[in-house]
Amino acid sequence: MIRLEIAGIPVAQGRPRASVVAGHAHVYDPANARDYKRQVRYAAQQQLGDQKPLQGPLRLSVEFYRDIPRSWSRKRQLQANSGLLRPTSKPDLDNYVKAVKDALNGVCWLDDSQVVEYGPTGKFYSDKPRIVVTVEQVSQGAPSENSIFTEEENP
Repeated sequence: MIRLEIAGIPVAQGRPRASVVAGHAHVYDPANARDYKRQVRYAAQQQLGDQKPLQGPLRLSVEFYRDIPRSWSRKRQLQANSGLLRPTSKPDLDNYVKAVKDALNGVCWLDDSQVVEYGPTGKFYSDKPRIVVTVEQVSQGAPSENSIFTEEENP
């Protein structure tokens, strides 16, 4: 199992940008997403040291902790910090996850296609913006009991 805590404001994967130079199209990440992925990758490498990437099927859980808006009342800020209020505004959760999966390729796993299952994953508020990533190996076959899907929901 790998558990990482990476400080900083989470950034979602943005839409790819394209430019045409000398008749050739070039597709690239927006600068903020590219920089964030580098930051996540570097922090993960520092925390993991010489640990090799996991192999086989994996379960990924990610908690995204965003800043609490300063404009909110003290009461609302306390509710947000305790988990009673959760972010329902953009960016979407799946775009946050995509950025983290891309950043951790070759660090936590060989390729993000190894992620076959998601564990508890969500957006939260906190006075300490960060992401918490947990990666676990899962056995082949039926969904594990820790899966967020029940057997009835799986095909």
